[in-house]
Amino acid sequence: MVEDMGCGGGGGWLVTLMVGVNDGGLVYFGVVIAKIIMIMQWKPCCLFSSPISGEEKLAEWAIKRIRYPPMVTSMGLWDGSNPFKYSIPALELQMIVIFALTQLIYFPLKRFGFHKLLSEIIAGVILGPTMPQFVRKYTSKLFPVDTQLTVVILATFGYTLLLFLIGVKSDVTMVRRTGKKAFAIGFLAPMVPLAIGMGSRSFVARFLADGQKFPVKVVVAIQSLSPFPCIALLLKDLKILNSELGRLALSSAMISELVSVSVVSVMTLYRVYKEKNSLGRIFADVGLFVCFVLVVVFIVRPAMVWVIKQTPEGRPVKEIYIYSIILVVLMASVFTHWVELLVLFGAFIVGLAVPAGPPLGSALVDKLEPFVSGLFVPIFMTINTSRANFRTIFFDSSVYVYAILLPVLFLAKLAGCMLPAFICKMPFNDAIALGLIMSAKGVVEMSSYSFARDSKIITEQTMALMIASIAFAAVVIPICVRKFYDPSRKFAGYQRRNIIHSKCDGELRIVVCIHRTYNIAGIINLLDTSGPTKDSPIAIYVLHLIELRGQSSAHFISHELQKKTSYNQESYSANVLVAFGQYERSNPGAICAQIFTAISPCNLMYEDICNLALDKVAALIIIPFHRKWDIFGSVESEDQRLRVLNCKILDRAPCSVGILVDRGLTERQASCSVAMLFFGGNDDREALAYARRLARNGSIGLTVVHFVATQYDGSNEKERLLDEVSLKSMDQNKHVAYRVEKVNEGAQTAMIVRCLVNEHDLIIVGRRDNVEYSPQTVGLEEWSEFSELGVIGDLLASIDGKCRASVLVIQRQRHMIY
Repeated sequence: MVEDMGCGGGGGWLVTLMVGVNDGGLVYFGVVIAKIIMIMQWKPCCLFSSPISGEEKLAEWAIKRIRYPPMVTSMGLWDGSNPFKYSIPALELQMIVIFALTQLIYFPLKRFGFHKLLSEIIAGVILGPTMPQFVRKYTSKLFPVDTQLTVVILATFGYTLLLFLIGVKSDVTMVRRTGKKAFAIGFLAPMVPLAIGMGSRSFVARFLADGQKFPVKVVVAIQSLSPFPCIALLLKDLKILNSELGRLALSSAMISELVSVSVVSVMTLYRVYKEKNSLGRIFADVGLFVCFVLVVVFIVRPAMVWVIKQTPEGRPVKEIYIYSIILVVLMASVFTHWVELLVLFGAFIVGLAVPAGPPLGSALVDKLEPFVSGLFVPIFMTINTSRANFRTIFFDSSVYVYAILLPVLFLAKLAGCMLPAFICKMPFNDAIALGLIMSAKGVVEMSSYSFARDSKIITEQTMALMIASIAFAAVVIPICVRKFYDPSRKFAGYQRRNIIHSKCDGELRIVVCIHRTYNIAGIINLLDTSGPTKDSPIAIYVLHLIELRGQSSAHFISHELQKKTSYNQESYSANVLVAFGQYERSNPGAICAQIFTAISPCNLMYEDICNLALDKVAALIIIPFHRKWDIFGSVESEDQRLRVLNCKILDRAPCSVGILVDRGLTERQASCSVAMLFFGGNDDREALAYARRLARNGSIGLTVVHFVATQYDGSNEKERLLDEVSLKSMDQNKHVAYRVEKVNEGAQTAMIVRCLVNEHDLIIVGRRDNVEYSPQTVGLEEWSEFSELGVIGDLLASIDGKCRASVLVIQRQRHMIY
């Protein structure tokens, strides 16, 4: 090209090089330098020659072909230019369109339970070449060819950060704790479809037309994956992350991830060997990668542990440490781009080195997660989908091969997951749900297909078909999992788990929940008030609930069975372990305490609570109220998430439930005055049974107040007879003060209750949520603020700050399978 322009000589290559480079200050500077070199070195007389010389014509031609100065921001509309021809305004507009379009599409889809991934794929189709010409002419202006490189680079960088966050949320120790069932499922899930797919190459060749090629290895390898991030995201959307099935799926996915990475690494090395035909190149790549992993394990990981030790408990990690870790991530990404093995997994490996959970893991997730998941991932998915043209799909022989091969691979993965599940005697529906979960598709598959298409390993038609398969999986799998697996089913009991049907002198099993340190004292004093003895012991199962932050997988830790816990778990449950351990030692034979820690999302904590109550055959769950009062009697703090959690427990608990409104039991007393307010019904009879156990405590003064309607209408005679039988034993107990209050409306009841709060330290009431009509509480329902406490419990909790009486609201077991 330079020779044709009349510019021979050694300086032509420099001008040609500078013309070939994109915009930038160095480009214009290089052209000027090239011109000066040519003039000074080869034809110095040209410095004073005519301006129409060959060198100056070349320089003028080069300068006209290059846009300068290198501005990425627009000067505005007033300079007469289009601001969106510049990089930054164009990128900002593209990000706005992608974000707005994905959110608008997802808003109606989430009402039907569809995955967010589907909205991102649909947005990509709308912005891509598949749409009609009248739509395409606008989208092509929005995404011109010369700006696509910038947004693709941004999306790929976001995917790198996503891999880092996935590593941060992953718990590597899960591999050591994985049982045989999870290991078998995790190993067979990718290997069975991989073996069947690779064995079908000769079958595929017979179906193809002459000269037609089919990327069997690539399609089979990617379809056989069971990526951990996609499975964790699906479980989170389905709200079964910490269910029994969810934990098994996560453990299996972690094993499957390791198997898949190993297989992909071997395939990558084989491809490098075929292209380069050099074993030395392979050994060099593997050696560099192993050295990188050793540096991460023995230098980066200990440094992060040191950072955690330098951070006081309850305090945030210093920002300098956060920035240093992000710098290490970028350096790891640069390094792994030099190695021909897993070029995007440098950030992932550094993420695995970060100790999961608070304080370091959660701090990184809090800073990066909203930006990465909310902005970068939708851009990545939408841009990759917009590059696929679904019009390239022609119904030729290769499409029929896809139509046969993809269902075969799916069924093979389903069989690989279900076979170990059946051997371990898992229910049929749960086994199918597990196989569907392990078949989830998402951003990892999209990245793999995009890389294969850019490397010209697969065609445009294959890319379009694979994106369609990802969208199909995003629609079908969540619906099928919900159909086969109902997590609330298992909480329905086959036996009566309540206080009434527990043996009066037998062991009472109670699950107590601890959210904050200040919950401990109130719970222990309530248990102490219950009067545990060697003849009538109490088995308490203490569950310390910690919100899942900075991790993908929920954890359930038994401190009785686990001899050595990690420093994170020890530090966050130390107060609980010490307090209840000391309480057990101070009541030998009367108290048997087992302590557990559950780390899970706040909206799924009810799963851990109900599972523990179900496994331990507990008769009662005690949960703290979501409000905390200070020493002056005013509300100090309020957590609405805990209120939602309490309501879920009341709806799903496999046994009776008690909500403790702690306002006066935070300090131990030599004697305690307790009142039980009885109105009638299942919940009140359950509360009366608990009060009966308290009456055996010699330091407790129990008063039972029976509220009776002035005019009895004769309805619900069966309930009235049951109430009389329950009250008969209390009336004849000389250690119990029994009195009857006749009322005809809620106002009279409210006046008596307000007087009682100043006379007693603890008031026990039934929730009575299932009572349709009660003359004693008529009118009080209209002023009820906390439905989870019932009418009377709400009245007691809403009394002004002068009230010092704690309240225990009890609901009897609801769910039974007859």
